[in-house]
Amino acid sequence: MIGELRERVTLQSPLRTADGAGGANISWGEDLSVWAKVEQLGGDESVSADRLAAHARLRVTIRYRKDVATEMRLLWRLRAYGIRALRDADGDKRFLVLDCEARV
Repeated sequence: MIGELRERVTLQSPLRTADGAGGANISWGEDLSVWAKVEQLGGDESVSADRLAAHARLRVTIRYRKDVATEMRLLWRLRAYGIRALRDADGDKRFLVLDCEARV
C-alpha cells in the first residue's frame, strides 16, 4: 500500500479572523504536505438556486494522522476539495481515507 502513495497533496486548516461586524473572514493556512493515493470517483450535476452546479469527488488515502479533521480542505493539482468524511482504512491506524468533493 505504501508504494501506491504517489501523489502530493496539501491539507489546509481554516484561519478565522473577526471582520468587525460580528462575523469572520476565513482564509486558509497551509498546514502539511503529504503523500497520497488519489482516486477520482467522478462527479455529478445538480440544480441549486436555479443554477447548475457540478461536483467532482475524490477518495484520498494517506498515512494515518490524528490531526486531520473535516473542517480542513485538501489541495490537489491546483484545485481545492472539501473533506466530507474521513475513516481509518483498516482499523489499525495505518491509513486514513478522506472522501473529498469540489464544486466546479
